[in-house]
Amino acid sequence: MTTIRHVLLDADGVLQQIPGGWYAAMEPYLGDRARTFLHATWKDELPMLAGRGEYLPVLAAALAEHGVETPVEVVYADVWHRIEVHDESLALVAALRAGGYGVHLGTNQESMRGAYMRTSLGYDDLFDVSCYSHDLGVAKPDPGFFVEAARRIGADPGTILFVDDTAPNVEGARAAGMPAVVWHLDEGHDVLRARLAAHGVVAQHT
Repeated sequence: MTTIRHVLLDADGVLQQIPGGWYAAMEPYLGDRARTFLHATWKDELPMLAGRGEYLPVLAAALAEHGVETPVEVVYADVWHRIEVHDESLALVAALRAGGYGVHLGTNQESMRGAYMRTSLGYDDLFDVSCYSHDLGVAKPDPGFFVEAARRIGADPGTILFVDDTAPNVEGARAAGMPAVVWHLDEGHDVLRARLAAHGVVAQHT
């Protein structure tokens, strides 16, 4: 079995989440239409995840269509920037680094939210290599995302273990030759440590 020397972590659902969930965050503006609205706007966002276009004008148009008068910048900051970073995930990043692993970020984000994560959340300082889909020009689960991520990391895909909370993204990584596991914050970090250990990745206690 190829020795894993790097760990590539997804963001939403692995490192961070929206407290109470996306639907609850959007309900003050759209009430019981929040779920339907978000699923529609997430579909509209897909090209922006791959770096094609800006999301804010698209969101502004969708809000206007639904009669929301609050400025789009206010809604965006309140919902899209409502990010809770989990301390246990941060501790695991530190423990993996202490164990000698390269620790990297691999996330689907449009450019504005990506910039917020890089700076306001300090992710640029936290990870060795940060792979944002809008910057790579391709989004998960496309195997091309993982091929480009491995190139930027400077390692063979087989030496990088990917962790994501959705099965299609994990399947995309595996199609690119990258070992991968499904895990979500709700499962607890002991479960993640066990799944990492199954691939020979043992985080040092810090």
